[in-house]
Amino acid sequence: MEKRKKGIYEKYIKRLLDIILSLIAIIVLSPLLLILVILINIKLGSPVIFTQKRPGKDEKIFKLYKFRSMTDKRDENGNLLPDDQRLTSFGRKLRSTSLDELPELFNILKGDMSIIGPRPLLVEYLPYYTKEEHERHRVRPGLSGLAQVNGRNASKWDDRLAMDVKYVNNITFIEDVKLVFLTMYKTIKRSDILVGSEIPSGKLYDARSKNGINY
Repeated sequence: MEKRKKGIYEKYIKRLLDIILSLIAIIVLSPLLLILVILINIKLGSPVIFTQKRPGKDEKIFKLYKFRSMTDKRDENGNLLPDDQRLTSFGRKLRSTSLDELPELFNILKGDMSIIGPRPLLVEYLPYYTKEEHERHRVRPGLSGLAQVNGRNASKWDDRLAMDVKYVNNITFIEDVKLVFLTMYKTIKRSDILVGSEIPSGKLYDARSKNGINY
């Protein structure tokens, strides 16, 4: 990937704010984190933390941390049931309030992620991005981003990825602050929270494969 000229905020300040704010959030929310660990262990069992490989900055793979929100229920052949069948009412509440994403604060502290940026999607999606859409990986992925406050996974894939690229090309302090407050508003409203078969756009590789286009 070609190097892009960064502004002072993106080059120096953004990462510093990520470290300070994620550390403060972890300390302040530590009682809540402990309560959630206990509740998840009781209601869903262990492991409490769900990890999954995701592409980060420059498409380097890292382990994403989330609180577990689904059971391990399987069919008669030992295969995991679809997501919406394994998502319990408790797990749905975790997701609708975005509490399942709190462990990502540790990803931010480590430097895998940023508070604001394109969401880290599945590794399997990498071959299905257009050349322009790969630009979303020029920066650290975020806990929330422009696409998350504009429809989240209720939006079409083309729209979501276009918003990611738009954000990457226009990173400013003011924009990040705006997105933080919009994220808080959306979280309180519990809007655009979909899972499994509820997601109209489905998986990216399914949507793109149907088009018969080589990426």
